[in-house]
Amino acid sequence: MNAPTKLSRQARPLVISDCDEVILHMVAPFRDWLGESQGVDFDLAGSNFSEAMRWQENGELLEQKEIWRLLGGFFETEMDRQMPIANAIESLNSLAEDADVVVLTNLLDERRDHRARQLLAHGLDAKVYTNQGPKGPALQRIIEEYAPSRAIFIDDLAQHHSSVKDTAPDVVRLHMCGEPSIAHAIDCAHTAGHAHARIDNWAEALPWLRSQLEEPAQ
Repeated sequence: MNAPTKLSRQARPLVISDCDEVILHMVAPFRDWLGESQGVDFDLAGSNFSEAMRWQENGELLEQKEIWRLLGGFFETEMDRQMPIANAIESLNSLAEDADVVVLTNLLDERRDHRARQLLAHGLDAKVYTNQGPKGPALQRIIEEYAPSRAIFIDDLAQHHSSVKDTAPDVVRLHMCGEPSIAHAIDCAHTAGHAHARIDNWAEALPWLRSQLEEPAQ
């Protein structure tokens, strides 16, 4: 008699969410930290992040290397400043009742465990994947790992929706920027045709996401 075949895990939907400005506020605490201790004013009046930071001492724009240094410093020592975006944790936990929920965040790999602990402290127990650069290839690897019945991607940056559309076009894509102070300055992936919807708050996003778990957007 042949040995019984091991049954594979029944496929479930998969929600892949970004973290900063989708689950946790980032720009607001980053701005506060810059002003309080780094001698830098941050004002994202336009859409260019690289032109948003000026030295308080002389009003000059920061060089790119200084911006990256400060971003690294923030994530190295100041992540505890980040608080959840309204309804984000509750919404993702609600979705986790019917789907697998993971986080795909553009941080250095060495900060993955810190991000996971950070989210757990706020009430979200989700596997965290780190990435650098466009998210399409990383998302494709996650899909291959989970083999979901359907997949949804949530992110605040238009370029990542474009990358995911190019790499995994069947994935449902929601563009969300949950930080009101910068939402106006973020290029819209939905307008560009790279996301299926643009919703910037979880109260409206949750019912839309639930509908997509049942019938993905075309």
